[in-house]
Amino acid sequence: MSARSYRLPAFVCATSILTALLLGACQPTGANPSTSLVASETSGEAIAPPRIDQLAPDFTGVDSNGDRHQLSDYRGRVVVLEWTSHECPFTRKHYTSDNMQTLQAEAAEQGVVWFSVVSSAPGQQGYVEGAEANELTQSRGAKPTAVLLDPEGELGQLYAARTTPHMYVIDAEGILRYMGAIDNVPSANPADVPGATNFVRAALDNVLAGQPVETAFSQPYGCSVKYSL
Repeated sequence: MSARSYRLPAFVCATSILTALLLGACQPTGANPSTSLVASETSGEAIAPPRIDQLAPDFTGVDSNGDRHQLSDYRGRVVVLEWTSHECPFTRKHYTSDNMQTLQAEAAEQGVVWFSVVSSAPGQQGYVEGAEANELTQSRGAKPTAVLLDPEGELGQLYAARTTPHMYVIDAEGILRYMGAIDNVPSANPADVPGATNFVRAALDNVLAGQPVETAFSQPYGCSVKYSL
């Protein structure tokens, strides 16, 4: 299946010209975007995007080492999905500051499964093959469970992933408990990380403690996911 684009009910552009240029696309607005549909170009069928407090869509993905991972096989463990692009300045913000790696390490210590997902199409910003993905993981000191390669955009379309980063937290029963931005400061400046509220860390703390997630949805920010044209 080739995923090119899909629509949400409404869009808002970034509030500054610089941010808009970095984003590369307008961002969706609204609360939980559960009423919109993702269009499959190959089948023409509409796919309902994931919804908070409902079962997360199951998938099988292939990682940078050629190993397959099925989400349902990890039932009983909390799972984080992180859409990423090493060439996106918003992604770089969280890696050059060690913010993402620190969060990955904290999650791993608590038994959380962390999948970094690359949905960039060949020839597009952020596209990598297995060897380069592994080199990036090593050179940045990243600690995901695996890097899933999604050049056809199937997994990205299934989860309506819009930006890099775009984050999802799934509890041990397979229920989606958080989706949106990593934090509340939509900038590409690493200096903004210390003062930001990290939504993913907070969601993980809530989920691991068996508590309701206080902020279950936030507006994602970053570069647009570079799906196939």
